[in-house]
Amino acid sequence: MEKNNFSLTALGTAFMRGYHTRNDDSLIFCDPLAYGLLTEKERSLISEHLMDRLKSVDAGGAALCPDEASALRRALQLYTGASTVLSRARYADEALRKAIGQGIEQYVILGAGMDTFAFRCPKALKKVKVFEVDHPATQAFKRNRIAELDWKVPPQLHFVPLDFTQSSLEEIEARSPYDPTAPTFFSWLGVTYYLSRDTVLDTLAAVARISPAGSMVVFDYLQPSLPGSVKAAERLKVIADSLKALGEPLLTGLDPASLGDDLEGVGLRLLEDLGPAHIQGRYFEGRKDGYRASEHIHFALAAVE
Repeated sequence: MEKNNFSLTALGTAFMRGYHTRNDDSLIFCDPLAYGLLTEKERSLISEHLMDRLKSVDAGGAALCPDEASALRRALQLYTGASTVLSRARYADEALRKAIGQGIEQYVILGAGMDTFAFRCPKALKKVKVFEVDHPATQAFKRNRIAELDWKVPPQLHFVPLDFTQSSLEEIEARSPYDPTAPTFFSWLGVTYYLSRDTVLDTLAAVARISPAGSMVVFDYLQPSLPGSVKAAERLKVIADSLKALGEPLLTGLDPASLGDDLEGVGLRLLEDLGPAHIQGRYFEGRKDGYRASEHIHFALAAVE
């Protein structure tokens, strides 16, 4: 992302969560507020982009769609980015709710984008303080949109502007009422791909340094290499080229074989690493639409030691 620009992918993920909630019959993840964070013009532009993408990768299928609504639905269901957005949000939400039941007192959303948790889950705010940490430009864009919508910001929600490439997560202590002694749950979704490997590991190390033992972090990551799968590599290149054109190139992938050791090196213990087959079985098995797990994406849950 350019230094002074907000994240376009943040708008795209909000669109996917909102469209899915409003239009699909069997919900993977429910976010009734996401659509409201986008203007009609933004929704229209994202729709056009998705349908152009459909025509480029599935011209025959696009021609069979009787109207724009069915074409958009097909585009989202065939584009595994949407499936990833929905299933990783579900995975993080399930882990968070379990952690709240176990006494977590703070929820830190790293790279929050257009996240709506603090507005759609008021009951949870009775138990946890929420900290949205994001690039200053993206966070300013979101706060302006919230003001335009006249949404009331709950007192338990705290905004922390932070550029992960320029600042350390430790700065959250100076910029907010974050308590480093309180059990904390961190989510970091859709971000690691766009940072250098050093920045990813430094940020995870900071999570361990600023939270007590038993705190947890959930994140997704890209497995760039799939041995023997030429078609998978070709599909990943198409996605990478599309993101690069938006000014948000993919930079980093992690190796699931060494992830446990990587996390131990920064003070974390790997609790779970869901690969594509596990994600498919947990969130997409038996679906009759086109949503499916991405062959390159993993979901990980780790604890502070």
